[in-house]
Amino acid sequence: MAAILIDVGNTSTTIGRWENDKVVDWVAVKGGIKNPPEVAAALEKLGASECEGALLASVVPSVNPVWTWMIEKVAGIKLDILSIKHKLPIGIKYPNPEQIGADRIADAAGAVARYGHPVIVADFGTALTFDVVDEDCNYIGGVIAPGLPLMTDYLHERTAKLPLVTLDDDFPERCDSTENAMKLGAKLGHRGMVREIATYLKDEVLKNDSAILCATGGYAAWALEGLDMDCHIDYDLTLFGLGVIYVQNR
Repeated sequence: MAAILIDVGNTSTTIGRWENDKVVDWVAVKGGIKNPPEVAAALEKLGASECEGALLASVVPSVNPVWTWMIEKVAGIKLDILSIKHKLPIGIKYPNPEQIGADRIADAAGAVARYGHPVIVADFGTALTFDVVDEDCNYIGGVIAPGLPLMTDYLHERTAKLPLVTLDDDFPERCDSTENAMKLGAKLGHRGMVREIATYLKDEVLKNDSAILCATGGYAAWALEGLDMDCHIDYDLTLFGLGVIYVQNR
């Protein structure tokens, strides 16, 4: 059984192929459906026309109809859009479950399948989100904070002299330039934010210091380098969670 998995974010989209109970390949498409030729090329590379179905997690609902059309046109398969109504490998203990982002449901499902529970997932996207699954395997909520792109882009856009910096290179050892100062602020600030939020969630919410912490998202490794906490960095966690849910809903 093979399927296409799609994680639509605010900044980029990741498309993966699920086969033999794992994500065997994936492609990141910057801008997502705004670049149809790149999406079509990614689907062709992943062998989408050979798959039996597709599941999408989206935080941009306005583009969902376009994705549905694109998947049917290019691959000839039906696209299913993840919602709280799907059968899930976790319980939901949340006052308004329809408010939970589909990507956060997938993160939680993937984390439980890989690491067990209780577990905390930190997802480094446009926003930095934390999702919590308790010892009874119930999703109970989390924390939302500004992500690295928001921090650096906003400083550049809202100030006259601060440059736009990239965050995909080595951690600066010196603070002797504006660029290094901004990178240090972003990295040390996010490392501290992860430490404080994870500690709070373990101590005050789960009341379990042994809860597992894992992280996903493109900036996870860069931001968490040097973190003095055990943390599993798992780049395909969201797609893996989608695959787990896809299998459960076949």
